Parts: sequence; C-alpha cells; structure tokens
Amino acid sequence: MVGLIIIGDEILSGRRQDKHLVKAIELLDERGMALQWVRYVGDDPERITADVRYALDSGDVVFSFGGIGATPDDHTRACAARALGGGLSLHPEARDLILARSQEVAQQEGKPFDPSGPDTLRRLQMGCFPEGAVIIPNPYNRIPGFSLNGRVHFLPGFPVMAWPMMAWVLDQWHADLHGQSRLTEQAV
Repeated sequence: MVGLIIIGDEILSGRRQDKHLVKAIELLDERGMALQWVRYVGDDPERITADVRYALDSGDVVFSFGGIGATPDDHTRACAARALGGGLSLHPEARDLILARSQEVAQQEGKPFDPSGPDTLRRLQMGCFPEGAVIIPNPYNRIPGFSLNGRVHFLPGFPVMAWPMMAWVLDQWHADLHGQSRLTEQAV
C-alpha cells in the first residue's frame, strides 16, 4: 500500500492549497500504482511524530511532504527521529551537497563563501536526519530529502523539488511495485 502525509499549518488554514495529493496520484498512476491513504497534519510536533510513527509501523510505502526545511515551523526531521526513538545527526553526504550548494549560492551573489557563516550553518541543519537515514537526491537545488527503513520518504513541501524526488524514489527504490495496484473504476 502507498500513503501520504502532507504537513503544514498553511495547508490546514487554507493559506496555501495542497497540490501534492493530485500530483502524487498522477505519479503513482503513471507507474500502475494507487494511493490507499492520506493524512493531513499541521505543524504540531506531537501530531507529526504520531503520524510518522504510524507510517513507520504500517509497512506501507509512505511519502511525507513538508516540514524538512530550515524555518522554525519545520519539525518533521526531529519528529521522525523521535518516532524512531533516536536523535538527529548531520548526514555526511547531505553535508557535502549542502556545502556545495551554499558555495554556489555565494558565488551567484558575488559574496565570499563562509562555511561557518550563519547562512551556511542554517542550511546545514537541513542535512540533520535521523540516524540510519538514506538521502533522496534533489535535482532542483541539491538539498536532499531522506528515507527511513526504505519505505518512508521525506520530501520538501515545495512541489518543484518534491515531485521529481518522489518520481525518482518510485523508479529507483520501488520499481518492483509498478503495475501491481492500478485502480479501475466502473460506472453504471
């Protein structure tokens, strides 16, 4: 089974319209797969932790959208660590990707790159994942998402990043599920 967790107060309040559900269904359908469940949750760490714990315990392939950025309301990385009963640590490959991206941004802005500057340190927080996490490449800006237990995948809330990352995960890690659960409908 495949499920989604879509995170953010901005979705629940109506300030931003969710676009992940429709696109996720499309990406799954293109691969002969179907969505079985979805959960929407605000930025409440206790609720996020409970939903991530449910996803980890479910045995399902789950995509979680949102809450892995560097703003104060981005709790998903810490909640995933709590759901696993562990802590966060800077993933070495994520560190290298984020440092390369930070250097690139500094060059584009005509500024010297400072690996210990506040902007770089803030960006590096986005590479702190639960222990045992595997990174998911981000073709848009190289700031990775992460995966736990090979089944629960954490993606950014921004569609331009999240959707190609979801497609990559489906094709690279779950190709064995393609064509196994296409939904069909009949009407009378």
